Amino acid sequence: MRSGLMARRGTWLMGTLAVALAVSGGGYAVLAQPPRDGERQERADGLPPATAPVQRGDLSAGLQVEGTLGYAQERKLSAPGPGVLTWTAPEGSAVERDARLYEINGKPVRLMYGSTPMYRPLKAGDRGEDVKQLKRNLIALGYGTGLDATDATFTTGTTAAVKRWQKAHKGQETGEVAKEDIAFATGPQRIKRNDSAVGDEPGPGKPVLTVTGTERIARLQLEAAKAEAARTGDKVTVRLPGGASAAGKIDSVGGTAGTDDPNGGAGSGGGAGGGGDKKPKVEVNVVFDNPGDVKGPDQSPVSVRLTGETRKGVLSVPVNALLALPGGGFGVQVVENGRTRDVKVELGMFGNGRVEVTGDALKEGTQVGVPKL
Repeated sequence: MRSGLMARRGTWLMGTLAVALAVSGGGYAVLAQPPRDGERQERADGLPPATAPVQRGDLSAGLQVEGTLGYAQERKLSAPGPGVLTWTAPEGSAVERDARLYEINGKPVRLMYGSTPMYRPLKAGDRGEDVKQLKRNLIALGYGTGLDATDATFTTGTTAAVKRWQKAHKGQETGEVAKEDIAFATGPQRIKRNDSAVGDEPGPGKPVLTVTGTERIARLQLEAAKAEAARTGDKVTVRLPGGASAAGKIDSVGGTAGTDDPNGGAGSGGGAGGGGDKKPKVEVNVVFDNPGDVKGPDQSPVSVRLTGETRKGVLSVPVNALLALPGGGFGVQVVENGRTRDVKVELGMFGNGRVEVTGDALKEGTQVGVPKL
């Protein structure tokens, strides 16, 4: 006759009704219902209906979060001066270097690449990063023969290059670049939205277009309590519209992004069912390893699998192998030589349907009982 732990059969923790895994501030808790007679499934010979091996390896506390597919670096372009909007690039189109973004009074505003905004007219004798940017663009377009791309001075050579650029566009060859002639951005721009219609008079500072970069990204919001699961540089897997998957990494983890309030956040009513339980969220941006291969409509839903913390070389079993022991705590049913015995275990990390375990007589390859679900 068995005695002690071996004589008191535990109860398998099957499904979310019997075991809840809660992540809170990086810690894990297991909440189990008390055992009930007859809950453990066994064959006529007393063995469990199925077994699974104890495995040794790396275990990741992965977390799946819903997000949306988008584009990087959204910003608004405002009119540089007064006038009537006579043309805009269509929504959804991509604009590259030297192409038109929009026109004011029939005069185009062209895209040039650079991080410093176009904040002044550029002419002979001017110095600055914006001048250097202009010279780099003129060289890239083939008008800047002989220019030094590292020199921040608007030289006579720069004047000649500007005149060649102006002549190519059938413009007045002044050798100077007006503030309303170009707009700088870090690369090709996608037109997300026309904020002003043709015929409007946007005026200085009024948005004309909302633009983004052309590379795809995924955006998601993570509860602040789970923010430790997302670290800049961590590898992720994104499930795309249509079922395909794409590899990527976390590009940025931002500040508080919103709440769980279904009525829109601050200012909503706090009555019953009114969404009063507000949880701060952190915005996370994911970039893809091969962004050109990522397809799908803007703002379409995606699922992002975060790797989270990883434990190296630990023993683990399937979560449904856990037993709630009558005397308290948790165990597994070890199956050896046609016999079973309950072994008490200490629990560690949960991840991908498995749980880290430590306990006497457990080693890699040991078979443990699991219910046949």
